[in-house]
Amino acid sequence: MNRTLTITLFLTTSFLSACSLAPDFSVPDMSLPKEFKENTSAEQDKIGEWKPAISLEKEERGQWWKVFGDDALNDLEKQAIAENNSLKAAASRVEQARALVRANAASILPDIDIGGNAARAKSADASNAPFSKTANKLKPYTLYSANATASYEVDLFGRVRDTESAFNFDAEAQDALYKSTILALQADVAQHYFWLQTIDAERNLLKNTVKVRTEARRIMQKRLSVGSIGEIEASQADSDLASAKADLINLDRQRGVLENALAVLLGKNPSEYRFAETLQETELANTTPPLIPSDIPSEVLQRRPDIASAVANMAAANERIGVARTAFFPSLFLTASGGSQSTSLADIFKWSSRSWAIGQTAGSALAMNIFDSGRNFGNLDAAHAAYDEAVANYRQHVLVAMGDVENTLSEQKLLAEQASEQELAAATSTRAHELVQKRYDSGDVNYSEVVEAERNMLATNRALIQTRGTRLTSTISLIRALGGGWNQPTQQ
Repeated sequence: MNRTLTITLFLTTSFLSACSLAPDFSVPDMSLPKEFKENTSAEQDKIGEWKPAISLEKEERGQWWKVFGDDALNDLEKQAIAENNSLKAAASRVEQARALVRANAASILPDIDIGGNAARAKSADASNAPFSKTANKLKPYTLYSANATASYEVDLFGRVRDTESAFNFDAEAQDALYKSTILALQADVAQHYFWLQTIDAERNLLKNTVKVRTEARRIMQKRLSVGSIGEIEASQADSDLASAKADLINLDRQRGVLENALAVLLGKNPSEYRFAETLQETELANTTPPLIPSDIPSEVLQRRPDIASAVANMAAANERIGVARTAFFPSLFLTASGGSQSTSLADIFKWSSRSWAIGQTAGSALAMNIFDSGRNFGNLDAAHAAYDEAVANYRQHVLVAMGDVENTLSEQKLLAEQASEQELAAATSTRAHELVQKRYDSGDVNYSEVVEAERNMLATNRALIQTRGTRLTSTISLIRALGGGWNQPTQQ
């Protein structure tokens, strides 16, 4: 009889625990276009045939920065991954979420406790008056007990499993945010690196300009002393030199800020970190951004970790709707205890001292709330609202991602055109300065024309350096917008 009852109870609870009141979940359809708006098929012809994009939200993005072929950048990225404190904090948040999953998973299995007790007591003789001489003759005794208790919540309507599932999705969301932090860190390090290179290239250009203008000022002062030029030309040389020095100081200030920011990204003390000044402006010209195709399918956004996190948050909120619904249904708790009791410590583990009990020790094993003043309805409404919030956040993440990609694709195309025009402007202004300088040396033009040509040459070359640097950092922004990489082209 007891065996039949046990089997029946097990089969019943197993069937009921398979139920779930959570709604069926599916990712909302955003009706994304097949390709991005900024599409230049001419670029596709230059790089070969590109494979269709695949979802990478649960895959490693790889060392995408190696497409730049820069050993110094590779070393900085390695340092940042190992030492950045924000990344370590994100990793700790992932571990917290996974620990909560493990802690909640314990609810699926019974809780088992063991204990022992010793109590000194004296019983009254109910057949006599409390204060009679017979009652006083009863002697006190010590009752020893040892027992084990098992308790288990039968998951009638899936509350325990839906809660576990929600925690699992929370952990997935944190893991995706960790990957997002990695991607952001990698992109920030690369961008700071190229910003510093750009500023160093500009600084080297200005240092050469200061040298040239210092020599020009010396010549002007010598000519002024012999009366071959007027004070106006000499003053102009002084002004040009001071202006170049001021611009150089401004770049030194910007470089200091970027250097300190890079040190923080690398997990280093800014007071002790130095970024080596080894780049010349000609080297930046040889650092060309890798060509990323503009006709990438929009499904590539699935690889973005922030979108993967938003999807996991939606799924977790959906499971918690099921948890809130279970409050309207009965809950069933099973308990069982067994052990031994004896007034003699030596006899406590004898078979004759055994004791056991099955069922709730206090109250009913099956319980259901009848009136709660609307608390359960409020919790259910809150769960639905949390899900609606998660859906809205997901849609916003997708739209922001689309905007990021469209902006950077457009920027890539226009910056390439701008760089082409500025290369022409820089070459033309350099040639013009050479011609004016020759005419000045021959006495055909005055010094003001030389100054104007030199200023124009400096401005166009600085603009070219800045555009080259912006193209590199914009490429990194595009890689980040695409989720940290893209499929490589097939070989022709």
